[in-house]
Amino acid sequence: MDALIYTVMSSAERALKAQQVHANNLANLDTGGFRADLELATSQAVGGYGYDSRHMSRLQANAVSGGEGVMRQTGRDLDVAIVGDGLFAVEWQGGEAYTRSGNFSVDGEGALTVNGRPVLGDGGPIVLPPYTSLSIGVDGTISILPPGQNDMQPVDRLRLVRGEAAELTKNEAGLIVARDGAELAVDDTVTLRSGHLEGSNVSAIGEMVATMNLNRDFEIQMRLYKAADDMAEAGNRLMRD
Repeated sequence: MDALIYTVMSSAERALKAQQVHANNLANLDTGGFRADLELATSQAVGGYGYDSRHMSRLQANAVSGGEGVMRQTGRDLDVAIVGDGLFAVEWQGGEAYTRSGNFSVDGEGALTVNGRPVLGDGGPIVLPPYTSLSIGVDGTISILPPGQNDMQPVDRLRLVRGEAAELTKNEAGLIVARDGAELAVDDTVTLRSGHLEGSNVSAIGEMVATMNLNRDFEIQMRLYKAADDMAEAGNRLMRD
């Protein structure tokens, strides 16, 4: 009965945290390029002498869904979507992190940004010279039409990388990073579609079903907790008798 309480209470806590994971996914249903978080539970032994038979449920909410979101056409030159696997690289705390969001902007100094973060190219953060027209190729090459000229000129290329979903997680800013902290290698096979944006890959139905299942799990855990309490009380009566 003592061993059961460890499992029941930790499982109830895991259900609560898992609910938070799914609630965050639902909150980002319309966030462009958002990758759903996956809640993974593992068994963890309780440390200390005499606790070998006691195990707890541990939530690991640091996996990222690799599914693709729905792509929609915008017609905007600075909107690009990745076709298949791949990630855009952005500057983060002196290094780099990654995102699927391709709704780029150009600030007053010509810096290419996404959600306020500098976008990385072959030589670091991309800064564009003055232009009258801009295009982004399928390989990430950025070309501009300088004022007073008639021909497009390539100026930089987006840093496009690829990583296995099982090797990726998210940092505190919600950006995708490698689980081991290393930078992902550039992958020249990643292709883009200009004038399009990718939506979130969150499935509203899937998240709601998962939430209902967690509610049922919590109810079962509370029944088990009551059963453990009844067993403890029965043991106490036997000892008193």
